[in-house]
Amino acid sequence: MAYQKIELSEIPGLIRCETTTRDEGFALAADMTRAVYSHEQIYGQFCTLQDYIDAPIDEVYAYLADIQNLNEWTYSTRGFDETDEAGLFVGVDTLVDDTKIYMRLQADPQARTLDYHCAWDQGKDLWMVYLIRLIDANVVLNRPGTVLVWTNCHHPNYDKNPYPELSPSPNRTWVGDMWGLFYAGHAVELANLKAILERRHGSGARQVAP
Repeated sequence: MAYQKIELSEIPGLIRCETTTRDEGFALAADMTRAVYSHEQIYGQFCTLQDYIDAPIDEVYAYLADIQNLNEWTYSTRGFDETDEAGLFVGVDTLVDDTKIYMRLQADPQARTLDYHCAWDQGKDLWMVYLIRLIDANVVLNRPGTVLVWTNCHHPNYDKNPYPELSPSPNRTWVGDMWGLFYAGHAVELANLKAILERRHGSGARQVAP
């Protein structure tokens, strides 16, 4: 598809070495850097966390690609069964009573990406997406193992339930009410994942094996 050709000089606000001196660039970077950032600045629109896992990347991928393993490493999602629609699963989210969660996993073994498309109450509009990317730690850290990066985006539906008629109770807590706790909650789950995989597949497990 053709794109509109616009000279860079016509685009205001670009910071490039051609227009900004090195001293000006470093001064700007220093001015943009804060010792303390508000929670909203860091996690308001996107919630990303990452960790190193001392386990082979293929083992980490295989574990995450098995939907039933969500019963082990997540805090609250349990009992996923496939629905009549191929590839669509339904389970429960114990964060709130009587809440169903639907999920479809889109995984790419070559790219080693796992995207969990989810939603409470219904399985047609899976707007709540958990994006996980696995990276060979040999490439980025020069050590065996896996680096995991996990991102959620603040979809507008977090602010308001798009299907209130499907809620089991008009007073039920909505998933978006907990957005401010997403980083902490996911950090707990990532710690679970790391502990399980390192115990079963990591160098620690290999050291204690008979």
